[in-house]
Amino acid sequence: MRKLHNFFSTLVDEGSGREESDDGEGLDDGGGGGACSQLRSGYLHMINQMKGLITRAGKKVYTLVMGKPNPAKLANFPECDVFVYVSCAQTALLDSKEFLSPVITPFEAMIAFSRSEVVDKTTDGGDEDGRERVPCSWAIAGGGSFNYQTTHANSSFVCSPPHTAENHLTRTTRSLRTFTAAGGGGGTVWTAMAHIITGVIGAGVLSLAWSTAQLGWIAGPLTMVVLAAITILSANLLCDCYRSPDPEYGLTINRSYTEAIKLYLGENSKRFCVLIFQESLYGCGIAYTITAAASVKAIERSDCYHKEGHEAPCEYGDTLYMLLFGAVQIVVSQIPDFHNMAWLSVVAAIMSFSYSFIGLGLGIAKVIENGEIKGSIGGVSADSAVDKLWLILQALGDIAFAYPYSIILFEIQDTLKTPPPENQTMKKASTASICITTCFYLCCGCFGYAAFGSDTPGNLLTGFGFYEPYWLIDFANACIILHLVGGYQVYSQPLFGFTERWFSEKFPNNGFVNNFYPFKLPLLPAFQLNPFRLCFRTFYVVSTTVIAMAFPYFNQVLGVLGAFNFWPLAIYFPVEMYFVQRKIRAWTTQWVVLQTISYACLIVSILAFVGSVEGLVAARWS
Repeated sequence: MRKLHNFFSTLVDEGSGREESDDGEGLDDGGGGGACSQLRSGYLHMINQMKGLITRAGKKVYTLVMGKPNPAKLANFPECDVFVYVSCAQTALLDSKEFLSPVITPFEAMIAFSRSEVVDKTTDGGDEDGRERVPCSWAIAGGGSFNYQTTHANSSFVCSPPHTAENHLTRTTRSLRTFTAAGGGGGTVWTAMAHIITGVIGAGVLSLAWSTAQLGWIAGPLTMVVLAAITILSANLLCDCYRSPDPEYGLTINRSYTEAIKLYLGENSKRFCVLIFQESLYGCGIAYTITAAASVKAIERSDCYHKEGHEAPCEYGDTLYMLLFGAVQIVVSQIPDFHNMAWLSVVAAIMSFSYSFIGLGLGIAKVIENGEIKGSIGGVSADSAVDKLWLILQALGDIAFAYPYSIILFEIQDTLKTPPPENQTMKKASTASICITTCFYLCCGCFGYAAFGSDTPGNLLTGFGFYEPYWLIDFANACIILHLVGGYQVYSQPLFGFTERWFSEKFPNNGFVNNFYPFKLPLLPAFQLNPFRLCFRTFYVVSTTVIAMAFPYFNQVLGVLGAFNFWPLAIYFPVEMYFVQRKIRAWTTQWVVLQTISYACLIVSILAFVGSVEGLVAARWS
């Protein structure tokens, strides 16, 4: 195919009193201008979508406006090799056998450019969710049922063609079908920001004052800013990999991180990614259990210090609080999927803002009370240069844990509505969210260090640098607990979905895995209960709770998780997928820049992991 051009026919509604016009034949190089203003609702969007798709493929595109096409009319444009026919359903039955060049539909054009077969099975169902139905037409070679996703007017749609065309894809249109709304959801940039903030501002923010204390006044804030910039870069690369081959209108949709790895990098890379990916999600559950228990214990200690005095031996264990947090998560984990969690993310995001502001306010108040800014350029001193190095590396791991959310980015992007294209909305949400969280991180880290200097606690709100007002400390820790309830689920739901889909595909006829049964509790509405979901999610929560009880070391666990997962999930895989998606050749400027960033992050991640493991071993057996 040397060139591909865009042809469309414009019709008006019969009730408008206008006649169909054949007087408008003409060739418009990439235009369409005033003629497009007469088009029915949704046509202009589809035309622009086709023009963008064709232009990005490196083909020349023209726009033609006329009445119903015939061979004589199209023969006036011999320079056109292929015509893309955009029309209403009533005029879409067009036999192209008489035409000199093929006449295809927008659907067929997208299939041709995608060079991929859409094989996700679906049913030729109706408008079960009550969303809009818009007419369209197509022809497709081969039988079966297909799941096709694209954008039209103000909705995203699915087509399920059960019929077979006589000839190959690009020759003729044989059947009429309907688009029915499907795809992600009704999410906006605001709901995406709520999901991101819930996932990013979590347990990591509480360790930033300690990390800043280890690195000092220059290296500490600078490290946060650099990691924020790298996180934004990584997120933007991933946003363009959600759809393929075109980042805005591609037919193939990657609804999870592992699906994208398989599509762009192959099965072997997917297997390697799955191991790290699942470990990362699982590790976040452990870290959140440790942090939630520490916050419950902090409330108990705060009340004790208020009643008995600051020198009282107010010591409490972690085990009971971890068990209580695990029991809550067993119940909350029965939420079916990520699309039903918008309310939970909004509540968790509000809680994260609340305790971040409280920590910031207490830090400022402490600095004012002290009458000086504590700390130094080099940070906290250590007994030896080796001990200082271990602390610096562990601090890098803690900061690395506080930022990346790449493992849940595709799930968040899949909740967005379209238009506008999901990648555009997600980039805006990612950039805004990371900028907001970085401001919080800098304020919490810097004011915490300024308030306590060398005595900065590992957990700003549970390490008891602050004693009064005790009720405010209690409230801040209560906000942390509520936030971690939601954050635990934000990171666990992708793992739940992956495991349950795998078992469902592996055992399609197993009732224990696939059947749902109505279940009714007193005073609550009935809901559908799946035995496998109940057992697996319960076991998952129990296992994270047991490991958290065995290694209840906040800073060390965060450092290990952050250092181990940062490079492969937040840097390496996003960069490699972006190279494939954008077809970036080796040794080009963009390739060299991204690879340099990737290898630099690898070196830092290895060093931070070694330092964090040393700290964890020393804490466990000291």
